Amino acid sequence: MPYSVPPLPYAYDALEPHIDKQTMEIHHDKHHQAYVDKVNAALAGTPLENAAIEDVLKDLSQVPEDKRGAVRNNGGGHYNHSLFWESMAANAGGSPDGALAQAIDSAFGSFSDFQAKLKEAGVNQFGSGWSWLVKDGSGLAVVGTPNQDNPISDGKTPLLGVDVWEHAYYLKYQNRRPDYLDAWWNTVNWAKVAERFSA
Repeated sequence: MPYSVPPLPYAYDALEPHIDKQTMEIHHDKHHQAYVDKVNAALAGTPLENAAIEDVLKDLSQVPEDKRGAVRNNGGGHYNHSLFWESMAANAGGSPDGALAQAIDSAFGSFSDFQAKLKEAGVNQFGSGWSWLVKDGSGLAVVGTPNQDNPISDGKTPLLGVDVWEHAYYLKYQNRRPDYLDAWWNTVNWAKVAERFSA
């Protein structure tokens, strides 16, 4: 079954004023759709054309070599964005609670130290990429990935990722990536992140 762009779980303007409606429309309908179209084309006719995208990305060596770059970039783009849309919600933000909050405190010292680390990874990601909170072995870690790479390809479980490609913020924030990252915290759907953590 070819991949498809999941519907946004909220209205395009639901994340205003932090992320503007026009950015969400272009990002979801155009950028994500392009990743889906290209990964579907790359996997068509291969034994992986009906595989779950997570399973494909967990072991890219199973992808035919001449298609691997396209699948890594566009399959990663599809998977990353599918996680990203779900990781945000209207009237969200704040901080996590329960087991996730304890794990963050244990790994980073405090929630604000974790926020600083995730922001630093995002600000310092050269060019395009992502900043992630991941489950790595028994604990949590912050990692950055270039382009549309996903930590799942390195054996880590992504819990929360923020897109630092310019298309995610340029219409509203121009070159002010740190400002976008500060505003983005107001959109984080901690219930969804906690659900991934407990899974």
